Amino acid sequence: MRDLLRELGLTSWVKASGSKGFHIVVPLDGTARFGEVARFAHAVGTILVERDPRHLTQEFSKADRGGRILVDTGRNAYSATFAAVYAVRARPGAPVSAPCTWEELERGDLGPRTVTLRTMARRIAEVGDLWADMPKRGHSLRRAMHAIEHVRRR
Repeated sequence: MRDLLRELGLTSWVKASGSKGFHIVVPLDGTARFGEVARFAHAVGTILVERDPRHLTQEFSKADRGGRILVDTGRNAYSATFAAVYAVRARPGAPVSAPCTWEELERGDLGPRTVTLRTMARRIAEVGDLWADMPKRGHSLRRAMHAIEHVRRR
């Protein structure tokens, strides 16, 4: 995901959802319309699945996934919910929707429910607020929307 977004000229941020997976966020500058963002996210998900259909899917039904990872671009749909960063989730153990680094994900250091209400303060003391700079990094989707057409043709 990160590599594809980089190909498109976008910086991405990742967080443990505090539930079943991870959320990837690309901060935008507010110029793209809702429909453009939703279509763009779906196109990115489609390309990811096309590149690695053995491990990834956009099939929402668990029965149809065949053990593959769901690339859920539905969080970009109208009225879809998204756990706010640092939100404590209503799950056993009080997991937190916590920012993490791509490197932590790649090393397998962090799972979707690793960070909890009990460990969050220590984590912030150790790694800081990993999303502190995000608001300053808003992207326009204009170039990325053009670039995605070239990526699709490869």
